[in-house]
Amino acid sequence: MPDLIAVADLSKTYASGFRALKNIDLTIREGEILALLGPNGAGKTTLISIICGLVNPSGGTVTVAGHDVVRDYRASRSLIGLVPQELTTDAFETVWSTVSFSRGLFGKKADPRHIEKVLKDLSLWDRKDNKIMTLSGGMKRRVMIAKALSHEPRILFLDEPTSGVDVQLRTGMWQVIRDLRAGGVTIILTTHYIDEAEEISDRVGVINRGEMVLVEEKAVLMQKLGRKQLMLDLQEPLAALPPPLREYGMELTADGVQLVYTYDANLADTRIPAVLAELDRAGIRLKDLKTSQSSLEDIFVTLVKSPA
Repeated sequence: MPDLIAVADLSKTYASGFRALKNIDLTIREGEILALLGPNGAGKTTLISIICGLVNPSGGTVTVAGHDVVRDYRASRSLIGLVPQELTTDAFETVWSTVSFSRGLFGKKADPRHIEKVLKDLSLWDRKDNKIMTLSGGMKRRVMIAKALSHEPRILFLDEPTSGVDVQLRTGMWQVIRDLRAGGVTIILTTHYIDEAEEISDRVGVINRGEMVLVEEKAVLMQKLGRKQLMLDLQEPLAALPPPLREYGMELTADGVQLVYTYDANLADTRIPAVLAELDRAGIRLKDLKTSQSSLEDIFVTLVKSPA
C-alpha cells in the first residue's frame, strides 16, 4: 500500500517550554488501521492535532497525500475527518441537521444520498430526526463519526473512539471501524484499551515521552517481542528446583506446585521435549500443563516502563 501520510523529524515545543514531540518519523499507509498507544501525556493527541492542522509544529514536516499541512492547509484538511475524544455536538440539533451542516463547513454541496448512506452505515438512520440530547453516549459517538465522514474524507482520525462506551457498544464500534476500512478509509486511532489495538489494528505505534518508541506490524510485533510460557502443575509440591532444570531457566512458584518454562516459540528447538525428559528423570509427576503467550498489553508495558 502507498504511503498516504508522511511525518518527518516532527517536533513540538509549547510556549511553557514543554517538549511534547521529539523528532517523530512516521508513515501511514493508504487503507490501513494504525493504532497509536501511549500513556497519558505521551504526545498522541498533539501528533494527531498537527497532522489535522489544528496545532502548528515547531519543526519538521507533515504531508497528507503530498500536501504540506502548513502550506497547503485547505487541501490536506479536506482529506481528513477527525473524531475528537470529547463529545462536542449541538444538543438541540437533529442527527440529520448536524451531520449535513458538517458537510457544508468543508464547502461541499448538499448531498442527501451521501448523508443517508453514512447514517445507515453507522446504524443511525432510524435516529435521523432525533435531537442529539436524546441519544445515548454510544450513539452520540457514532454521530461524531458521521460528522467526520460527512465530507467524504480519505482519512479518519479517532481519538479514543470508545472512551466511556460499554463493552457491547465497543464491540459494535470495532465492526464500524472495520467496515469503514473496507470502504477505503484509512484509519488512525488512539486508544487506552490495549485489547482494542490488538483486535482491530494492522500496525501499532507506541509513543512515550514525546518519542516514537516503535511502529510495527501487529503480527510481527507479537512475533518479535511476544514470548510463550509452559506452565506445569505438579502432583506434589517441590521444596526446591532440581539443578538440571535450572539450566533451562525454569522457575518454581513460591508454593512449589507449579513450574514455569519461558521460551521463544519461533525457535526451531524450543527444548520442550528435553525439559519434559528431564522432569521424567527427576521423578517429577505432572497433574496438568498449559501454555500462554504474551499479549500486546504485556509488550506495551515493557516498552513504556520507566527506567529503574
